[in-house]
Amino acid sequence: MDWQHYLTDYNEGLGLVYERFVLNDFLLDLRAEHGIESVLEAPLYGMAGVSGINSVALAQAGCQVTLADDNQARLDGVQRIWQELALPVRLVQVLDWGRLPFADNSFDLAWEWAGLWYLPNAQALLHELARVSRRVVFVAMPNRWQVGYFMRKHLLEPGFFQEIGAREAWVDMGMIRGILHAAGVQIVDQGVLDVPPWPDTVMPASEVLQRLGIRSAKLQDQFEGEGWTWSTMAYYLGEQPELRQQVMRYAWLDHAALPWQIKAVWAHHRYLVGVKANAQDAQD
Repeated sequence: MDWQHYLTDYNEGLGLVYERFVLNDFLLDLRAEHGIESVLEAPLYGMAGVSGINSVALAQAGCQVTLADDNQARLDGVQRIWQELALPVRLVQVLDWGRLPFADNSFDLAWEWAGLWYLPNAQALLHELARVSRRVVFVAMPNRWQVGYFMRKHLLEPGFFQEIGAREAWVDMGMIRGILHAAGVQIVDQGVLDVPPWPDTVMPASEVLQRLGIRSAKLQDQFEGEGWTWSTMAYYLGEQPELRQQVMRYAWLDHAALPWQIKAVWAHHRYLVGVKANAQDAQD
């Protein structure tokens, strides 16, 4: 991920902006359903584009947000971004993902988005998310069954998959489910998120054309320049209030009343939501 670039260039591309809006809706629904007031996102990276803004909608809704990262330079950049947004956030550097620096049951929600395969010991992090959550654990990873995943793996970014190697196994939601269950988390929901009418290439359309060797100036012009700027930050900052409406017109498949297993042939991410075994006792 070119995370350094996106700490200052907020033009993420249509696909990423769509992904963020769909995720925002899901997180706000979780908040309403489970009475979430405090949130830990660890790690704060995983999604491409601008680092550290996955939990902005929760902060805007009044939640206390904590973000964890192992890179101080990225934390510094994320701190500046949240200052620009004029939102409170606690940023914490993690030295060992198997030892988060928080007490048991510290957060109503502990979650991660597409970050497990970047970690040296993702299993340890999953146990830690279960430990520090008092209520809900939410985990999402790329969907290995959709077309864009195969494009990315074999055509667009084979080097990335060579780099992560065996850690690609963390797209196996069955394995994640088993680990969370062993850590005392009861899975109460599973499904797919981020189901737009385009494949998940994790990069702007203009870059996809370049990597596929397509040298059409006409096509490049359609996906570059001022007329093809998509920025979630511009929406958050009130510069493009119409952006959500423009983007969410593509959400007809996300919103379709279809079994998630059918959507999975095209969905970009799969997810699990779990509740701590003692969560109901804590509420009582």
